[in-house]
Parts: sequence; C-alpha cells; structure tokens
Amino acid sequence: MKRILTTLAVLGLTASAFAGCGITTTTKGKLKSYDKDSKSITIEADGKEVSTKVKASTKGADDLEKLVGKNVTAVISKHGYAESVDKG
Repeated sequence: MKRILTTLAVLGLTASAFAGCGITTTTKGKLKSYDKDSKSITIEADGKEVSTKVKASTKGADDLEKLVGKNVTAVISKHGYAESVDKG
C-alpha cells in the first residue's frame, strides 16, 4: 500500500511540474517595431499598440526583422511572451 501511494504521489507531482497554464491571446495587426537588443516587438492592432517580449523558443522569431511593416498574427501568453509570430 505504501508503494502504491508513493508512486501515485510522485506521478502527481511530476505531472503538475510540466503543466503550462495555456492561457493565450491572439493579436492581429501591423508589426510596428522589433528591438533586437531588448527582444521586444510592438504590434499596432485596432488603433492600439501591443508590446511583448520575444524568447528564443518563439516560433517565427528568426524572421521578425523582415516582417516589420507587414501584417502579422502573434500568439501571446498570459505571462507576456510571444509564443509565435506569423505573417498574415
């Protein structure tokens, strides 16, 4: 019985350690600027400016300099980092 409870406790703790919150917002608009030094982007959407940080794991981060001035779709996590930035 001890082994079963210990195994269940370990499985429960490891599963919660890898769970992400998953709360995101999608922003569509024109990529106004990309600052390579601070790793941040600014998107103009519906008359408002949305600024967010870019991480190395952000999908599409390699092509951000080419997308300045073009329409983009960005998926931004609740924590303020862009998960992906795509042309479109």
